[in-house]
Amino acid sequence: MRAAGPFVVLWLALAGMALAEAPKTSPRPLTRPAATHTAAQAAVILRPKHRPDAMAPSGVAPDAGPPNVAPQLAAVSMPRPHPRPDGLTAQAEQAAAAQPTPTTRGKSSKKDSRRGSVCGDPAIKGAEIPAVTSKTKGCGIADPVRVTAIDGIPFSQAATIDCDTARALKQWIREGMRPAFGNREVVKLHIFGSYMCRSRNNIRGAKVSEHGRGKAVDIAGFVFSDGKEWTVARDYNKQIRSAQKAACGIFGTTLGPGSDGYHEDHLHFDTAERRGSAYCR
Repeated sequence: MRAAGPFVVLWLALAGMALAEAPKTSPRPLTRPAATHTAAQAAVILRPKHRPDAMAPSGVAPDAGPPNVAPQLAAVSMPRPHPRPDGLTAQAEQAAAAQPTPTTRGKSSKKDSRRGSVCGDPAIKGAEIPAVTSKTKGCGIADPVRVTAIDGIPFSQAATIDCDTARALKQWIREGMRPAFGNREVVKLHIFGSYMCRSRNNIRGAKVSEHGRGKAVDIAGFVFSDGKEWTVARDYNKQIRSAQKAACGIFGTTLGPGSDGYHEDHLHFDTAERRGSAYCR
């Protein structure tokens, strides 16, 4: 116990010094510097600045709402487009007129263009030509036309015929040829012959052929949309025979292979007036 006495005395001395140095009150944080602006001044600073008085309409307070700047905008010079060149409208109309008008195959279209049409029918395309005269009695056409396409189907060569024959050909294309070929779409007709001043079957002394009157047309073949071609000479099949049969009655005369030996490679259609029924072979 005597040996521990010095250590106890030393500990009590250190504890007394610690108690003597402890602060009487707890430390507090330093106060912030005094605000440089009052709350009212801060509110004024935070508000946006007013627009100039020139931008506000007369008689309205600046805080009454957004200013009407229409007078100021009206005074600003706005760029204007340059005037159109002279004749621009006419050029546009000419360009539109030059575009081809599509037609509906197999159906008559009310929108068929009359440009390039003849016989008063938009579906018959071609040109009117001067009267065809001849020194041979019975030959000639008073009102001929050169037909290049009918109902959207172009011809391999123009057919010089009269309008009655052109209209009959259009009727046959719609009511006879197309139904006969079914789903096979014809895109061109091979014309074998039309106007020619000659006797029937080129027999000397025979009557003038209907070809010499512009009332006949010969068809040698058909070109289809798939690129294939059927000719009367090579492919006189069921469909071609059906198309030929459908022409009987539409035309006054229909002739083909096996009829008289003169039409083995083409179909002959003419609008000759006949007593009684049509002549179909």
